[in-house]
Amino acid sequence: MSLYLRLVAAAVVLAVVDTGVSGAEAQTAPEPQATPQPQATQPQATPAPPVAPKPKATPASPTTPEPPATGIAVPTMDIFDGLRQLRHKPPKAETADAYRKLMVAAFPVVSYNPASGVGVGLAGNLAFFRGSPETTSISSVVASLNFTSKGQTNFSGKFDVSTANNVWLFEGDNRLQWTNQKTYGLGTSTTPGEQINQEFNHFRFYETAYRQVRRNLYVGVGFLYGIHTSVQPAPESEAAWPTSAYVTYSQLFGFDLSAQTSAGATVHVLLDSRDSPINPSRGFYANLDFDLFFEGFLGGTSSWQQFNYDLRTYLRLTADARHRLAFWLYANLLTGGNPPYLDLAATSMDTFGRSGRGYVQGRFRGQRMAYGEVEYRWTITENGLLGMVAFLNTQTLSNQQTGERLFDSVATGAGFGLRVMLNRRSKTNLAIDVGRGKEGANVYFGVQEAF
Repeated sequence: MSLYLRLVAAAVVLAVVDTGVSGAEAQTAPEPQATPQPQATQPQATPAPPVAPKPKATPASPTTPEPPATGIAVPTMDIFDGLRQLRHKPPKAETADAYRKLMVAAFPVVSYNPASGVGVGLAGNLAFFRGSPETTSISSVVASLNFTSKGQTNFSGKFDVSTANNVWLFEGDNRLQWTNQKTYGLGTSTTPGEQINQEFNHFRFYETAYRQVRRNLYVGVGFLYGIHTSVQPAPESEAAWPTSAYVTYSQLFGFDLSAQTSAGATVHVLLDSRDSPINPSRGFYANLDFDLFFEGFLGGTSSWQQFNYDLRTYLRLTADARHRLAFWLYANLLTGGNPPYLDLAATSMDTFGRSGRGYVQGRFRGQRMAYGEVEYRWTITENGLLGMVAFLNTQTLSNQQTGERLFDSVATGAGFGLRVMLNRRSKTNLAIDVGRGKEGANVYFGVQEAF
């Protein structure tokens, strides 16, 4: 945590320094000197009065231009601008075609949890426009790579790319993991005492292409492939492994215990009117999709179907949009068949792994899942460098084997977080969140907003 405390302290200093610089430069230009009057003398040519010196122009502030006249606050400083300012270097010049340049935001990540040990790595966001910003949504690629003291390696690469004029949209969720995860059984009523730590290798490739059919409306199709291999208990869980939820479920449906695969296709209908997919302040997002997985296709373990929805909306609470509310509802609803155990809906297994703050990944799992969250977002400093959030979420999952249905029990989490602007052009933040659930608190690091 010391690395992030230093980052926070530096960001606060930068915010204060920026305010001080702006105030020091807001000085009034010197008044022009009064023009001396000619004295009465013997008739002779009256000398021309001296010209008053022109007032000196006040030097411009070494920050980016003022926000546009719309009244909407836009970031004028990110952490790299602040570092340049502390080193007394001028800001980078902005040009009319700046949108054509790549926008990069990256940061080292340090983490710890008992299951994986100490982790170090790098997370980042690459943003760009494939057309004019007036008619084309910003595109982004979010990637992370980390290594842990217990031999784990995790890579994820997610992308959301819009072509010129938003004619096409491409999305991807790709993961390469040599890792472990605790499983507690199915449903929301499971207890910490039921946990089993299992190790596995996980490779996922989910790719979807959308075609715009009307303004903000898209239809899409995609390819889905995921495999878990080398599934086995961690050394401390070997004794309890034969009666674990994973083994019991897999044996019930005749699945191989060491490797399970899901492969198939998906169809989507998407409505997206957000002003930005990276850091939205207004608009609506609704993605409805139906997934079909087939036994035998690319080694598929079983045939199963699932309906999913992902609904989000964003409200500005003030005219300058520095105070906002964000709402998120999503669900994974199994409609037929029996998925492999590790492909069942679970906590924090959404595309960006940001749901369920307050709980560890995979804490709850089930055939059906419903989730909701509301988040308050506040841009603290006028230059956009620092912000904060406060959030409240709840989730519920089912267990067909025991008869537990959605909303029979729920798991609620809440917390707050700090935001530090990494790239003001793309409005990409470093997110540091603390979430507390009914079993304790957890710390989360990420690049970009949670949703």
